[in-house]
Formats: sequence, C-alpha cells, structure tokens
Amino acid sequence: MKILLTGAAGYIGKRLLPLLVKNGHEVICCVRDKSRFNYPERFSMNVKVIETDFLDARSLAVIPNDIDAAYYLIHSMSDTSGSYDKMESASAYHFINRLSSTKARQIIYLSGIVNDKSLSRHLSSRKAVEDILRSSKIPCTALRAGIIVGSGSASFEIIRDLVDKLPVMITPKWLNTRCQPIAVADVLEFLVRSLLNPQTYNQSFDIGGPDILSYKQMLMEFARAKKLTRYIITVPVMTPKLSSYWLYFVTSTSYRLASALVSSMKVEVVCQDNRINTLLHISPMTYREALQRALEKIQQNDVISSWKDSLASSSFTGSISQYLKVPKKRCYTDRRKKEIINREYTIEKIWSIGGETGWYYADWLWDLRGFIDKVFAGVGTRRGRTHKNELFPGDALDFWRVVYADKKQGKLVLYAEMKLPGEAWLEFKIINNTLYQAATFKPKGFLGKLYWYAVLPFHGFIFNGMLNKLIK
Repeated sequence: MKILLTGAAGYIGKRLLPLLVKNGHEVICCVRDKSRFNYPERFSMNVKVIETDFLDARSLAVIPNDIDAAYYLIHSMSDTSGSYDKMESASAYHFINRLSSTKARQIIYLSGIVNDKSLSRHLSSRKAVEDILRSSKIPCTALRAGIIVGSGSASFEIIRDLVDKLPVMITPKWLNTRCQPIAVADVLEFLVRSLLNPQTYNQSFDIGGPDILSYKQMLMEFARAKKLTRYIITVPVMTPKLSSYWLYFVTSTSYRLASALVSSMKVEVVCQDNRINTLLHISPMTYREALQRALEKIQQNDVISSWKDSLASSSFTGSISQYLKVPKKRCYTDRRKKEIINREYTIEKIWSIGGETGWYYADWLWDLRGFIDKVFAGVGTRRGRTHKNELFPGDALDFWRVVYADKKQGKLVLYAEMKLPGEAWLEFKIINNTLYQAATFKPKGFLGKLYWYAVLPFHGFIFNGMLNKLIK
C-alpha cells in the first residue's frame, strides 16, 4: 500500500518509516527540506521524498492522488512568533483539503491526552487539530499520548538532564501532577497496528503505559535506574515563567519549548479509555522497562532520532541549503591548514567532534561560550549530539547545526546557532593530504565587527590547538 507520512523528519516520523517499509508499504515522505532528511539507502525502492509546507496549500499539489492512508505527525511548537496554535490549525485545514482529492481511506493522528477540563494552550491546539481532521470525510483515528519515553525524546532528555546534573532539586509544585507515560516503542506499535484497521476508524483513543506516576516519581525512578541518589524539594512559589527558565537553564530544551511543556505539565494527563490495548492486542511496557530500553539504546549508540535535531531545539529558520554556501564577501575568516598523517583517523576525529567528546582543545572555553549563550537566551552547548561518531545534514551539534556532511569527501560544514551579532560557519575539508579548517564570520553592523576583534585573540590557540588534535 502507498502511505503518506507527514512529519517524516521528526522524532516519531523517523522511527515509524522503517517499520512501514519493513511491512512492505511504499512510503511518501513529506518534508520541508530534502537536504536535512536522511534515510537508509536500502529503503530507496520503497521511499519517495517530496517537499511540502503545510502552511502553503499550493505546495501540497505534489502529494500523489493514489495514496491509501496518511499519518499526520505535524506540530508547530518551534514557531518563534508565539502563534503556533493558529499555524497548526491552518496546516490541518490545508492537509484535509488536499487529502479530500485523493483515494486515502484513513488519517492517523498522534495527539495528546486531552481529558482534563482545563487544558494548556499546547493541548488545546492538539485537540483543535483533531477536530479539524475529524471534520473530513476520510475516517480519522486519533491516538492520544501523554509523556513519550524513549532515547532522544524531549521528555526523556529533560528528565535525564535534571537527574544527571542536579543531586538536589528545588522544583515547582507541578512536579506532583500525575501522568501516564508510554514507551516510544509502544507508540509506534499503536500507530502501525491502527493502519487501515476499520475498528479504529472515526475514533479517538488514549494510549499509555500501565503506570500512573507524578513527574517527581518519574525523576526518582530514573535516578534509581542510573543508581544515583537524588533529593527533590517542591516549593509553591515558582511561577510558570520562572519554572520555564529553570528548565531552560538546567536542561537542553529551548525556552519556548520549556514554556509550552511547563504549561502542559500543570495538567493531569491520565488515560480514561484504554480499550485500544485489547482491540489491537498490545500490552504496553512499564515506565521502568521503557527507561531501561532507552538507556540501553544510548549505551549502544543506537539512537534513531532525537528531538534535538528538530528545529524546535533552536531558532533556525529556512532550509539547510540556504546556509550551505559559506560567503566570502564582507566576511572575516580564520583559515588554517596542516598536512595530515592518517586520513581515516582525521575524518573519524572530525566526525566525533563536540558533545561528550568535546572540541579537543580548550573545552572550558567552549563551555564558557555555551554558558554565555544560554544567559542571552541561546541554545548553549547542552544539546550535544545524537550519534557519537556520525553526522548528517540537519543534526544539532552543541550550538552548531550541520549543514553539510560528506565523510567520503572529507568535508563538514557547520552553521552557528548561538546568539551572535552576525552569522558564523565552521568548515573542515580534506584535499589530498591536507586538512583545511576555516572559521567564517559575517558581521552585522558595528557590533558584529567589534565581536570579531574581541574573540580574535582566542582564535590563535583554540583553532590551532584543535587542528593539531585532529591530525595527531
């Protein structure tokens, strides 16, 4: 069957794609930017990638008419204007208008649990999208999930950051709110088994694991899983804004995502109707089992997707391709080169840079720059990287974004997402037996020029030291 997969480059989409291919389906992947969407070459016979922007109805003309079903996995919480709910509604309307001209027999939507009378803005938006999708003549199946636990999920990474970094936590009272977490593997199983199953048509189902826990209990269970002793003290004085800043500074989340999450975490999200477990013969794993599986995936360096690689983790706008060409005019550039001893060794070092590995030289200065960036509402260096020794276009790498990565060619280009009075690129490329390293900065006004000359004294030993470490 031919399946339309929207949000294919997202956290769930990347994990759902191989399951659909494994089941023999032809998958049409909708992405906004082809250059930042990667999938295994062995899938090429079963996968077609099309560029769509669901805020632009005209771009949806490329969706084929002969699709059998469609997954709707789109949300706009990364929008910087603050009007993500309006954007989500507009995208949903454009989606059903286009799908009404196709042969699609089902829409499957991954939503949030919305059974509380007082919903957050985020959950209200999810409910509004569900209502829009259900207004279509095409049967709609809505799967409502709460906290999704899996390697690379936003919820899991926030929990991990808090537990790993804070032996004692002074936390807001919403940490006592109850929720019903579910393993990402179980979410995927529900999505797969619901496909073209008439028993799920025109219905909404809550999906969750067997445990109902407070966020505090979830943190303590994570601490036990990692054999760490942690203390949590809840206080009633933290406002939503203060709570958002607390999450933002301690974890790798962006401020706007932290703000949306805090708003949602004040609302209890517990399943009221889990009949779909019997309907689809699924027994979701416990929270402890979900944690153990996620930790094993991280230890094995087998993280398929991470929320950090999505645009929600930064203020990045536009397509990767528009940042690919490093400018030369009206730019300042620090260029260095050295003859390499072993090409394969140097490439492996370059492709392992950042994250837990560090930047090979004067890491404390990189950390300091990351802290300063956080103070000025930037991304900082806490995002790290998804894979220990692999990089793909679109990946987050500390406060950089990968815009080009070709291991065979030996070329890597990074674009800075830190707060800067201008734009910056860091480029590595190997030509013959020489490694070329270039840091390029395009200043914005007088402040940009002042910034370049202020950091110029540090370039000599930072970039030269890093270059030497990449070779030896």
